[in-house]
Amino acid sequence: MDVIASMAQRVIDFILSLRFWDVLDILVIAYLVYQLLQLVRRTNTSRLLKGVLVVLLALWLSTDRLNALNFLLGHIVNIGILALLILFQPEIRRVLEQVGSSRLNVLELFAKPQIDRQIMERAISQTVLACGDMSRSRTGALIVFERHIQLDEVLRSGTKLDAEVSSELLKNIFFVKAPMHDGAVIVRDGRVLGAGCMLPLSRNVNLSRDLGMRHRAGIGMSENSDAVVVLVSEETGTISVAVGGMLKRHLMTETLEQLLRNELLPPSESDSGEKPNRPNLRKILPKVKKDGEKKDE
Repeated sequence: MDVIASMAQRVIDFILSLRFWDVLDILVIAYLVYQLLQLVRRTNTSRLLKGVLVVLLALWLSTDRLNALNFLLGHIVNIGILALLILFQPEIRRVLEQVGSSRLNVLELFAKPQIDRQIMERAISQTVLACGDMSRSRTGALIVFERHIQLDEVLRSGTKLDAEVSSELLKNIFFVKAPMHDGAVIVRDGRVLGAGCMLPLSRNVNLSRDLGMRHRAGIGMSENSDAVVVLVSEETGTISVAVGGMLKRHLMTETLEQLLRNELLPPSESDSGEKPNRPNLRKILPKVKKDGEKKDE
């Protein structure tokens, strides 16, 4: 009992001695460890992490005992840090992009001017009209609406354009015999800037097997940026929207238009400074897999 009371007293003394910065330090470290574990889980690198831990354990055990092995492992660890940076380059880049895309008040002075609301409203209405027609004709489509993170690298993979968004243009681009129908259309500030663009595939291993390459590319684009991605399935004609790595499927044209307006349109000046009620796509989930559903491409 004395031992337990002594340990309890030490714990109490330790808690009472903590300062605000100590608590903040602990919370930051806990958050970083949590994010590291999440990264390992998402990227399926548990075996790699086990190998790193074995090397570090062998390095610690060989200190002052096995000098040759310790020397060799020490150099392996030094080189291994660079190798890990190369292996996890996509994940590290994604984290930095997410940090850089956060809206900091200090950086708002350098932000690009807000887009014209009328231009975006027309782009949304024309996109919805085109998606409705392509859904009925079962024409596959992949339309990416750029937001804060610019997609210049993706644009370089396709054919550069500079045209207003129109239903006729989108249907011509995604016509099955058109040369650019297999890629994605990139829309920036209400204008089509590129077509036939290649998108990164999603690395999420938990996606439904019903999803084809078009939908995996759309989800992958939404994972790597803050873009809003509209998809039309070539197999079923289903309309879907991907935001933040999450996919909402089986949308009616009315629901599609409402989602795009909520995600893309700036707040109206008539709102008198109040934030509009903008339901987020993340709240409309979960993703539902229906029995007997055809594969979406």
